[in-house]
Amino acid sequence: MQREKSNSLHTEALEHLVGGVNSPVRAFKSVHGNPIYFEKASGAVVTDVDGNQLVDFVQSWGPLVHGHSHPKIIESVYEKMLNGTSFGAPHTGEIELAKRVKKRFTHMDKVRFVSSGTEAVMSAVRLARGYTGRDLLVKFEGCYHGHVDSLMVSSGSGLATFGIASSPGIPKDTVATTLIAPLDDDEAVDFLFEEHGDEIAAVVIEPLPANNGLLVQRHEYLTKLRTLCDQHGALLIFDEVISGFRFKEGSYGDISGVTPDITALGKVIGGGLPVGAYGARSEIMEKLSPLGPVYQAGTLSGNPLAMAAGIMTLDMLDNDAYDYLESLGQLLEECVEKVLQKHDYPMRLTRRGSLFWFSPSSAEPPSRADLIPSNAGILYSDVHRGLLEKGYMLAPSAYEIGFLATVHQEEHVRGMASALDEVLSSLEWSS
Repeated sequence: MQREKSNSLHTEALEHLVGGVNSPVRAFKSVHGNPIYFEKASGAVVTDVDGNQLVDFVQSWGPLVHGHSHPKIIESVYEKMLNGTSFGAPHTGEIELAKRVKKRFTHMDKVRFVSSGTEAVMSAVRLARGYTGRDLLVKFEGCYHGHVDSLMVSSGSGLATFGIASSPGIPKDTVATTLIAPLDDDEAVDFLFEEHGDEIAAVVIEPLPANNGLLVQRHEYLTKLRTLCDQHGALLIFDEVISGFRFKEGSYGDISGVTPDITALGKVIGGGLPVGAYGARSEIMEKLSPLGPVYQAGTLSGNPLAMAAGIMTLDMLDNDAYDYLESLGQLLEECVEKVLQKHDYPMRLTRRGSLFWFSPSSAEPPSRADLIPSNAGILYSDVHRGLLEKGYMLAPSAYEIGFLATVHQEEHVRGMASALDEVLSSLEWSS
């Protein structure tokens, strides 16, 4: 695999962009080599500037549930673009996409569109604080909710503690209102509510944590969070920026049997264009300006191109599409697990629907971040490099998940498993 042009471009980018990239994980820091520079993409395949063609299981980190450059989405966006790229004013596309979102997330009476998943979660937290009149927020280790100051925290020592800023540039007072608990730890959340129950505005969690591995949570645990919030007058916020619209049954909250008060969305609902959204029952949403005192605004919120892409994306996500994604997922699980077991490689495939993760251990996949083995990066980096050389693109991080799209074919899945077999055969770990 030739990477001369990509390497040259990265050298040039280092002079103009911080680290040569506009998002840290793209820098390939935790895997071998420099970033791959894409030139074009269609369906399941991307072509880089060196002419290499790669089967893409990243799919722009999740938005492209129908793959790259889907003709129907491109046509819909193009038709809208002829009428203007941004209005900064109401238009019918906002109404139509909101209807589609509410149909799948039935606890929402009202929706507010924003421009990113980060903005959606940030706004949902502000709304929860404004609605309850409280300041404290509970979040969990291993759940990433965007680069919002109050959510960029790590835990201190002890059972469950106030957060400590995990990035310079965040004032101590900003994170002083954020409480941290381990995932899947009943005792920790009980302790937090016993100590601070009447001060907690909201609990925010990915019901299917997918930003630090795929950390599947127990139904009982999510139910416990719902119960604690109800008992203490706090709101439950589900961050479904990644999991939203990835499941036939509806929201992941519906699958888990737990209804949140507010849900934040992103990725899939924009069909590849920048978008985010959050929604809740009317009583909560009407605290937002212009009806209520909680202010939030955005110049590009409800952008007509993003709305058009989202509408077409959701319209194509019918039952047949979900059934196909599930069948691909089952095939992926079967083929990859067979290869991993053949080589006795300390890795397992964790999957929920069209989301998957190479869990770095032969043991049961972890449900919390501190149970991820410390050698995860080492185990994954060699696999990533080997698959890349054979034409298969996975996320350049051991902690990021993979995505299946409706444009993936059985041959792509079987091909990746076959390539994995060859890669593991070449590693010293192989048996």
